[in-house]
Amino acid sequence: MKKGFTLIELLVVIAILAILAVAVVLVINPAQLLKESRDVTRISDLNTLNNAISLYLADNATTSWNGTYTGGSLTATTTCTSGTTSPANGLCTLVNIYTTSGTGWVLGVPLTSISLGSPVGSLPKDPNNGATCLSTDTVSTCFYSFKTGTTMGKYKLMANMESTKYAASGTADVESDTEDGGNLAQWFEVGTDLTL
Repeated sequence: MKKGFTLIELLVVIAILAILAVAVVLVINPAQLLKESRDVTRISDLNTLNNAISLYLADNATTSWNGTYTGGSLTATTTCTSGTTSPANGLCTLVNIYTTSGTGWVLGVPLTSISLGSPVGSLPKDPNNGATCLSTDTVSTCFYSFKTGTTMGKYKLMANMESTKYAASGTADVESDTEDGGNLAQWFEVGTDLTL
């Protein structure tokens, strides 16, 4: 007499494995993990760029800022890598150029003029640029934004988080004002003046 599995036994085992696979996928939530990894990239990009701009400011203290400084007059600007609505729901200029010569989206800050050269090869681009991010305000698009004030060297860099973990009130919240020190509760902000 031959010993083996019956068709019913095989189907039961396959059904149990399928149920376990679905449970594992629901627990791991790969879509959320991808969003979290893009958020980590956003945080790293803006912190790296903030350090590069700080180096530029230290190295070029006597040169113009934002390309518009003439005789004590400085124009405040906001540039975005996608769309034309800024994080503060105002207008921003779309600049989808990623060069470090001062003509990229960090407009007027020529990182290439740092005496040792630009610390970054090119300006970063949001990993999901133009797609939908997690947000409760009216702007819910993933992009980076750069805002300057009317005082020399005052700026902030902004990004909207995509995952529930890094968004405002998440377990690793980086957006709320108490966490980043800024004035936009749904945006991650770094720079020299987070009240812009």
